[in-house]
Amino acid sequence: MPLTPKELASMIDHSLLRPNATLRELEKLCEEATEYGFKAVCVNPVHVEAASGLLRGKGVFVCSVVGFPLGTHSAEIKAAEAREVARLGAQEIDMVIHVGALKDGRHGQVRDEIRAVVEASEGRPVKVILETCYLTDEEKIRGCELALEAGASFVKTSTGFAAGGAKVEDVRLMRRVVGSRGGVKAAGGIRTLEDALKMIEAGASRLGTSSSVAILREMIRSE
Repeated sequence: MPLTPKELASMIDHSLLRPNATLRELEKLCEEATEYGFKAVCVNPVHVEAASGLLRGKGVFVCSVVGFPLGTHSAEIKAAEAREVARLGAQEIDMVIHVGALKDGRHGQVRDEIRAVVEASEGRPVKVILETCYLTDEEKIRGCELALEAGASFVKTSTGFAAGGAKVEDVRLMRRVVGSRGGVKAAGGIRTLEDALKMIEAGASRLGTSSSVAILREMIRSE
């Protein structure tokens, strides 16, 4: 059965993660999220408190990022950042793993880092960004397994700031690994309705995009 615009909106994290984002742009983001019924806004830590105030009582979550966009902070810093954004009002947390550690096969280090963020998030859903454009299929599989072992709620393809974004084949692989045990978030380069629907068909349960409004308008026009 085809998705309705409302159903699609409920799967979207409306994102504003540019380093030059202004408070006016944040206000517009929150207004759009409320108008279209997006699941969440995804913002940098410096905007969490303001977004939380703007969205109070509106039924839209605030998601923030940890170790973003490189993932090269220490586990202690990532955990502290998770605690801080939670204190400021974040209801979901997207963390970037130490990609080099995964590629080196330092699996215990990666698992412990994710677990530290999960524990610091105190029950809030944690989405683990693997940055798939840098990984082999074997590394993607292991990254998904480690995220689940550490208690994360989602695995996520990309930051949108690396050499590549979400790919259908990566989403399909990640869904195959996590099965019904967790969510899969596709992010990076999702700009059209066709992009969004392909990711969902491949197994994405959440989409991260800054083109949310254009995608929803395209769907509404096509009805």
